[in-house]
Amino acid sequence: MRSRSWGRLAGLLLGAVAGSAAASDFPPTPVFSDVRVDVRPLLDKGAGPQAEALAGDLTDALRKNFAGRIGGRGPRLVVVVTSLSLRPYVGSGGLRGFGGNFQTDYMEGEALLVGPKGQVLGRYPQMTATPSSYGGAWYDPQFEQRRLAAIADIYAQWLARDLPRD
Repeated sequence: MRSRSWGRLAGLLLGAVAGSAAASDFPPTPVFSDVRVDVRPLLDKGAGPQAEALAGDLTDALRKNFAGRIGGRGPRLVVVVTSLSLRPYVGSGGLRGFGGNFQTDYMEGEALLVGPKGQVLGRYPQMTATPSSYGGAWYDPQFEQRRLAAIADIYAQWLARDLPRD
């Protein structure tokens, strides 16, 4: 495949992965009262410390990306993480003629707009995929933690970009 075809394919995949639901399914709100992350579905699957680390990374990333939209009397933004897959990283090599690593990490979840009485006002499912190499050097002891932080940050960036403001 030519590099131009790869670029077009990557663009189509990224568009499909980034927005699995229409943003109009999530009511517009200029401000959220708080941002929270729920990793109980991952804990139920046995993710343990990895799920707890992801909860911290994703909370930080959401607070950073929604910094201008948190505070006040709006509804809560709750992100429920339903799936996480960090693929085994095999280093470089890749396909003949292309090089690089084609392993991909995935995170799937759903942003919920939660009213003051706990009612769900809107849902926005989202899946994020990142190359496993985003964690940097595979031999570094912090490699897995950086992969979690990277996928959490990218998830939060897409969510902040896609949710309607008003």
